[in-house]
Amino acid sequence: MVRIIDFCFWGLKAVIAALLAGMVVLVFGNVVLRYAFNTGITYSEELSRLFFVWLTFLGAVVAIREHGHLGVDSLLRRLPPGGAKIAVLAGQALMLWAIWLMISGSWTQTLINLHVSAPATGISMGVFYGAGLAFGIPALLLVLSDMIGVLTGRIDVTTAEFVKDSEDELAPDHQPTAPLTAPSIKQ
Repeated sequence: MVRIIDFCFWGLKAVIAALLAGMVVLVFGNVVLRYAFNTGITYSEELSRLFFVWLTFLGAVVAIREHGHLGVDSLLRRLPPGGAKIAVLAGQALMLWAIWLMISGSWTQTLINLHVSAPATGISMGVFYGAGLAFGIPALLLVLSDMIGVLTGRIDVTTAEFVKDSEDELAPDHQPTAPLTAPSIKQ
């Protein structure tokens, strides 16, 4: 089961990369066409905005799975194990509530805008608002999984990392370099 989930998230990362590449091609191509040939691609701005929204929400799903969001857990580290468990569960309950708000709002907006067409491309605006659903449903499942793991003891809150303290921790192969020092001057 873990291999299937890993494969799905690998596919999700590939989709994110394709969306980013498409966005770069559309924007760069439109800039070149506007400055060099005094013309442009009519739907470029609209499609690149749609790609950006989708890659942002899909990237947030990947970050939730990898616990890659930045945060401060200094209070959590100072609490006793029982208090830390309660704090983690309270935080996850608040996350579930926020994700539920995102899902319900996105669902409502998707239904409202399902028959509204974008001006340049004619794509349904429901696709634009559906990105919130594409984030909310997997995020809800991931947070619920973490919450069940904490409740059952599968995840130890004293050793688990639910957030990253700095961006340096996000790159596992990043090796810190020696600090730069001014050369000493011999007299």
